[in-house]
Amino acid sequence: MAEKKSTVKAAPAKKAAAPAKKAATPAKKTTASAKKAPAKKAAAPAKKASLAINAQNVGFKAGDVYQALAASKKALSVAEIAKAAKISNEEVLLGLGWLLKEGKVKDEAEKVTLA
Repeated sequence: MAEKKSTVKAAPAKKAAAPAKKAATPAKKTTASAKKAPAKKAAAPAKKASLAINAQNVGFKAGDVYQALAASKKALSVAEIAKAAKISNEEVLLGLGWLLKEGKVKDEAEKVTLA
């Protein structure tokens, strides 16, 4: 009842050897192209500084925003205020919220100026 193994296995082995040579040739091409273009290192995401949200910190940011607006004597955008006061956009928005609530600033065409 044991079946005899035929020589069929030998025939596919010869066929398998031929494609292996073809596969080896593209592999050399990929290594050559890898040498031409060095792998780019992924930039590590910058860690964001933790922003403490309390009355004292927000009050200081409001003072920074107010001083930047007073020094410029014109309406500024959020990005311009952040650059002038050397603080982040989020800190500018915190300070603006404080100043808007107190009525110290007003908006003019998507810019902010002293009231």
